[in-house]
Amino acid sequence: MGVTLRDVARAAGVSPATASRALSAPDLVAPARREHVQQVARELGYRPNRAARELITGRTGNLCLVVPDLENPFFAAVAKGVQARARALGLALLVADSEEDPRLEAELVAHLGAQVDGVILCSPRMPDLDLERLGREVLEDDVPLLLVNRPHEGLPSVVIDNTDGVRQAVAHLYALGHRRIGYAGGPVGSWSDSQRRRGLEHASHGLRDIEVVDLGHFPPVFGGGVAAGDLVAAGGVTAVLAHNDLLALGILSRLRARGVAVPEQVSVVGYDDIPAATLVSPALTTVTVPLARLGRTAVDLLIEAGSARTTAPPSADPPGSVLIGVELVVRASTGVAPARSSEASG
Repeated sequence: MGVTLRDVARAAGVSPATASRALSAPDLVAPARREHVQQVARELGYRPNRAARELITGRTGNLCLVVPDLENPFFAAVAKGVQARARALGLALLVADSEEDPRLEAELVAHLGAQVDGVILCSPRMPDLDLERLGREVLEDDVPLLLVNRPHEGLPSVVIDNTDGVRQAVAHLYALGHRRIGYAGGPVGSWSDSQRRRGLEHASHGLRDIEVVDLGHFPPVFGGGVAAGDLVAAGGVTAVLAHNDLLALGILSRLRARGVAVPEQVSVVGYDDIPAATLVSPALTTVTVPLARLGRTAVDLLIEAGSARTTAPPSADPPGSVLIGVELVVRASTGVAPARSSEASG
């Protein structure tokens, strides 16, 4: 028989979960320990593809990814990251679209969970109580469940640093002289939206004379941004932060149709940095999320969760959350606030 991950872990004197991280997500392990595990793996002739199947349960060699909307480039990019990592580990991937319907999310997980060795649930829209119930059900079925873009106690998750992303965006706009900033939010059930709203509150603390205007919740699609654009134009704001790039692109389109110049009259900031962000004019200032890395990390943590479930005592805590950093990319859709522009020209 070939060398398994458990063989590597035993020889290296670490847990299978730590060995998994050292080999598949090395940035999550201290350098000395990581190098030791990798050296042991080389000496033993360890081959990761075979072990990936053993790590989960070896039942099917399939994983499942459930996303709210495959037409949204954010989720499509995450799916590509998940697929690339799964393929590298010799695993197949099933992808399902819940169509932004919380009830359909639970149905898909329940239906597909019986056919796969692990489920990744991306940006779930269901309430906390329903998510808790779903977590108990998959635990009873011995199917590892991992969340992307939403943490929940008792379930492993991979999340992005929404608070810091909003902080960077607000600091950028404030430095440009913007003091009345609008926020075009996402769906009511979106955890990311709730975190970005919280981030806005934290970011505005300590900044003099700043006012954040809540423009409301919108569908996270281009049409939602078109609707938000009218409120931006009527809200007396000099800048707007959108829940995602699709909303921001819709806002840009609507402002252009109404003759509102961007960024001369209103600056616009998106979130996610989808490919279309650089294809519009003006190019969109946005918060870059490493979407492919988000997907790859999700697979690695899911495998770790499956390994921990088969090797750890029942009372052991499951793998926790991994926080992925973000970065603001400044492009042409943001500029000096109108009042400062006039002061500078005078």
